[in-house]
Amino acid sequence: MELDIDLSRCIRCGRCARVCPSKIFVQPEKGADIRMERKESCIACGHCVAACPTAAVVHSLFPDEKVHPVDRTRMPSPEQVMLLCRSRRSNRAFSSEPVPAQALDAILEAAHRAPTASNLQQVAFTLVTDPDKLRRVSDYTIGVFGSVVRKLENPVLRPLLRRLLPDAYRYLPNFHRLLDAYGRGEDLILRGATALLLIHTPAASRFGCQDANLAYQNASLMAESLGVSQFYTGFVCSAVGQDRKAGLGALFGIRGKIHAGMALGMPEFRFPRYIDKEPIKVARF
Repeated sequence: MELDIDLSRCIRCGRCARVCPSKIFVQPEKGADIRMERKESCIACGHCVAACPTAAVVHSLFPDEKVHPVDRTRMPSPEQVMLLCRSRRSNRAFSSEPVPAQALDAILEAAHRAPTASNLQQVAFTLVTDPDKLRRVSDYTIGVFGSVVRKLENPVLRPLLRRLLPDAYRYLPNFHRLLDAYGRGEDLILRGATALLLIHTPAASRFGCQDANLAYQNASLMAESLGVSQFYTGFVCSAVGQDRKAGLGALFGIRGKIHAGMALGMPEFRFPRYIDKEPIKVARF
């Protein structure tokens, strides 16, 4: 990796020094020359390149074709962003129409654009659109829940588990509801979604869960803007968390840990209204 400053272009504004998280760029005082220290600590976030108004920062990881101007006039207004946030809902009323490939690509890019801890960019994605594979995801989830129910209701284990896992027994009615519905041919896991996005990181990733769910939120808002319905696959993620054999990862060749999932489909209808949430809880100091 090469990192340098083109002094013929540098106007000594100090932006690079202010935004670099690794403090590689140093400006002793306003208007002074910029110097660089500890280049090896660069995390390749690109802040310096993106912030420089004269393209004076030369970074080998960000050649000209990877750097793009931002047209602020095309940005959505704060009111438009707030409306998007207010109207975003987990819509499980899917039609049988598949999500267009172009929309799926945009959702994936939005997810990939989310920030990651230390700019490690270890978040990876598995997109499932094959109907048989989608059915197997639901089968897997129901299978894990069935195993949990059998353990919780085992007359030998029950007295011990009630003391160790009291909260688990609160979910028994829900588990039975899911199992009974699936037995009748009603899938309450993916709800007829035509696509599933699994978001995962290497198992050793320290902030994998946080990074993956930041990616999910980007993808969720992009889906809403595209008119694609989605919901967080909480049941699938719960099953993954209870499965020591990592069966779902094995099904798709995922090496690492699945932290989030999004079921996607084209809506039968879109919500014409949004409703207010409970009053916001904020502590201000």
